[in-house]
Amino acid sequence: MSAKTFAACCLCLLLTHMVMGEDCSKACDCPAETPFCPFGISLVLDSCGCCKVCARQVGEPCSVMEPCDHHKDLYCDYALLSDTETGICMAQEGQLCDLGGVIYRSGEAFQPSCKHQCICMNGEIGCVPACASDIRLPSPNCPYPRRIQIPGKCCEEWVCDETPQEDPFQSAMAGRSLVYRKLQSPEPESARDNCIVQTTEWSECSATCGMGVSSRITNDNEQCQLERQTRVCVIRPCQVQQENLIKKGKKCVRTPKSQQGMRFELSGCHSMQMYKPKFCGVCTDGRCCTPQNTMTAEVEFRCPEGDSFKRKMMFIKTCSCHYDCPRGNDIFLASNSRKMTGDYDNDM
Repeated sequence: MSAKTFAACCLCLLLTHMVMGEDCSKACDCPAETPFCPFGISLVLDSCGCCKVCARQVGEPCSVMEPCDHHKDLYCDYALLSDTETGICMAQEGQLCDLGGVIYRSGEAFQPSCKHQCICMNGEIGCVPACASDIRLPSPNCPYPRRIQIPGKCCEEWVCDETPQEDPFQSAMAGRSLVYRKLQSPEPESARDNCIVQTTEWSECSATCGMGVSSRITNDNEQCQLERQTRVCVIRPCQVQQENLIKKGKKCVRTPKSQQGMRFELSGCHSMQMYKPKFCGVCTDGRCCTPQNTMTAEVEFRCPEGDSFKRKMMFIKTCSCHYDCPRGNDIFLASNSRKMTGDYDNDM
């Protein structure tokens, strides 16, 4: 870090401390009702830890009481404006996202269609539906509900018919949920009973250092339908000089293990449990080290606002060092001939 950058960081921290000291000295006066945030906007605690507010997005003004969306790796840069109490939400440096030739910055939100709200997160694109997916059950006031597409509107809307549009059995079942249908006419056997399970290998981790994502395709579910599963992965930490771990006379450190307990960080949230994970090391002779044997386990994360969630995560058992390295350090160009072996799921 340069002296200029270090000085700027110190100034930001000092300004933030001054503003927090002024605003947080007042008693928390939160609205009676929790605010409703649009699709794709996180509900977070303000920087005083008092009230839940809708997080500010990239390019929007921010302050202690209106923090940036830490789930999207955004931070409030107070050095951009002359007003010391107001900053601008900026994205941490990360990989760009390419969607159909359109490039988005890490942390940038966009809407590729009227039905989806998306976000670029360090090279990965995540989307949530912008249309309500609620299921309306039949009632005396609405015996035959159905959804229709209205010209000029993006999302379908419910209408209530007085008479069935098709034969009585199909119309009566149209508005019921899948669970409701099973209660009314249970099937003699599920699709799972005759399912031939097929599962692909986990793909390469999307990042050579730091938090990334890998995926696989499987039909190992109750519906026996192919679905894409994902897991977070960390091959090695960034900005760590692993060369210092290589023993004298050796050329590689294959699978170093963290000597101190650590918590994983994902979208501003931290794992509730501490781990001493293994990582893949480095070599000094041109070879690269990649995971060979891994396991998958669920990790629970807790966010600053108190919410928690679970994610599948890859844990490395052993790595192999080889010359079959990705070109230009691009993990997506790695040879398909090198596969991870011995990968299995595990409950931790």
